[in-house]
Amino acid sequence: MVIPAVGAPAPDFTLPDQEGREHALMQYRGKWLLLYFYPKDDTPGCTIEACTIRDQFKDLKGIGAVVVGVSTDSVASHRKFANAYKLPFTLLADVNKEVVGKYGVFGEKKFMGRTYMGTRRTSFLINPEGKIAKVYEKVKPELHAAEVIADLKTLTKQQ
Repeated sequence: MVIPAVGAPAPDFTLPDQEGREHALMQYRGKWLLLYFYPKDDTPGCTIEACTIRDQFKDLKGIGAVVVGVSTDSVASHRKFANAYKLPFTLLADVNKEVVGKYGVFGEKKFMGRTYMGTRRTSFLINPEGKIAKVYEKVKPELHAAEVIADLKTLTKQQ
């Protein structure tokens, strides 16, 4: 699948969170949503990204943003990851790889000379009307939260 373009409606989804509760895109209407896709719970880059978002969560929330992380890990894996790092946001389990497909973030990756299929670290800033406002490809885990905060400040001033 192709990554949705800025201005396009965000692809709909319903997935379970780290507690097994279902979340649908529709329940975030009226709010800014950072939907961030990451490869795997409890791996170095993903932990840095999650903890950086955690550490700047108050700023994101203060701007009116909701944060939701998505990976193909299980509900149990997400629960363990969220608890270990005290993550204050929702993690969704896309074990059937449906949502990573809809957002065009699952595909061929290369690491240390090896080619394999996996989730590309990509985020989408979705506006209160449910449209893609910004796409972040090749996210740098340690810088991502600050970049999103800066963009949100700019975008919310434009409204």
